[in-house]
Amino acid sequence: QVQLVESGGGLVQTGGSLRLSCAASKSGFSVNAMGWYRQAPGKQRELVAAITRDGSTDYADSVKGRFTISRDNAKNTVYLRMNSLKPEDTAVYYCFGGNRADFVHYWGQGTQVTVSS
Repeated sequence: QVQLVESGGGLVQTGGSLRLSCAASKSGFSVNAMGWYRQAPGKQRELVAAITRDGSTDYADSVKGRFTISRDNAKNTVYLRMNSLKPEDTAVYYCFGGNRADFVHYWGQGTQVTVSS
């Protein structure tokens, strides 16, 4: 059973930065798309960023220019660099893996990101 293990969440002030990491627990893990969704209290889960095996990326409009997704296929790991964080970025961030961002096979356990004003 493959698990996606996340790390890097925490508390940061407005304007600060964080980097999230997500690694697959087994070697040989191979999916086309990896990335991050987030869910704030009382809101639906939304796609933040996704990256395919060949490096194509997609971002939510709300994070374009501030967040950068990257991937190390050899390590089965995806990263999310978050700069210029805002209070509205506060949410639980979930790593995913699958054929596409809307066809997910694997989820991480979630990591809390809190941005204080």
